[in-house]
Amino acid sequence: MSEAGETLLRTPLYDSHVRLGAKVVPFAGYEMPVQYTGVIEEHNAVRGAAGLFDISHMGEFEAEGPGAGDFLDGLLTNNVKKLEVGKVLYSAMCREGGGIVDDLTVYRLGAERFMAVVNAANIEKDWEWMAAHKGADCEFRNLSDEMALIAPQGPAAAEILAGLIPGGGDLEAIAYYAVAEREVAGRNMLVSRTGYTGEDGFELYLAAEDAPDVWEALLTAGAGRGMLPCGLGARDTLRTEMKYALYGNDIDETTNPLEAGLGWVVKFKAGDFVGRGNLLRIKEGGPSRKLVGIEMLDRGIPRHGAPILADGEPAGAVTSGTMGPSLGKAIGIGYVPISHAGVGSEIEVDIRGKRRAAKVVKTPFYRKR
Repeated sequence: MSEAGETLLRTPLYDSHVRLGAKVVPFAGYEMPVQYTGVIEEHNAVRGAAGLFDISHMGEFEAEGPGAGDFLDGLLTNNVKKLEVGKVLYSAMCREGGGIVDDLTVYRLGAERFMAVVNAANIEKDWEWMAAHKGADCEFRNLSDEMALIAPQGPAAAEILAGLIPGGGDLEAIAYYAVAEREVAGRNMLVSRTGYTGEDGFELYLAAEDAPDVWEALLTAGAGRGMLPCGLGARDTLRTEMKYALYGNDIDETTNPLEAGLGWVVKFKAGDFVGRGNLLRIKEGGPSRKLVGIEMLDRGIPRHGAPILADGEPAGAVTSGTMGPSLGKAIGIGYVPISHAGVGSEIEVDIRGKRRAAKVVKTPFYRKR
């Protein structure tokens, strides 16, 4: 049970996490591993070798039929129908006012077949919103309970994964943001070259009942190559170093894609979609604030919710923050007025009642050497 008294769900890999000694915490309605050996050790394993993540709490919806492309194009800000079979698309999905319902990835699995992958905390909300907009010539199915999602990430991930695929799986043919069917450890699944870490890696979509065996096979194959099981803690530090937005922290229904730095996934010329009119007005007038990367100059870590000050006046709040293990610096993400959004702009962060000097920096914070 959560602190709020709600019954928490478990992924198909829950027992595996317990056997590995993971610290399990409530997250997005699930009992999820936050760490195994430690956040920094797991973070560094992904940057230097490989880490294995259970992200089976994510939701998967399938849209199929002659109207599937039109259905998704009418909801998402990116151009779904332009997506080639076997490719993946990142997009926002907005309300009429431009607020973000969710950020998600879309997989084109066939000419008339798509899979949308949504954030765990938004599965029910997204399903209701999307189902309410579905046309008659499209079947829409919620596959979330049937599927598991395992993510081997890091520079050694491809080598480890290839060892479990007959003939190596020709993983070079699966480009970044592409997907293909493969047999891994004797199980058929979708292998996607995507991730949330800033490293090369994959996300494996497979039947829930196959997940424990595939998880164990990957850890066994990766044991001699530096692979570690990784929890949500390392996933958060890795994505923060890349300034990847986290729904519920950096973006939500009170924010729009243009101020969140996601204007590149808003394709105004592709046709109409929910929220297009208001987003176009925001673009023409210019957003009043922007989501920026922050580096601390004084001591202190800018945690979620910490007030941001510009010229001594309240100007926003930190949405995500951490001590970047790959950087040795305290970093954060937050919204600031356009007047202070330029790289080099000096701001302050209120950390436990004390004003600490910081500056706006270019992102991503972490760049491969």
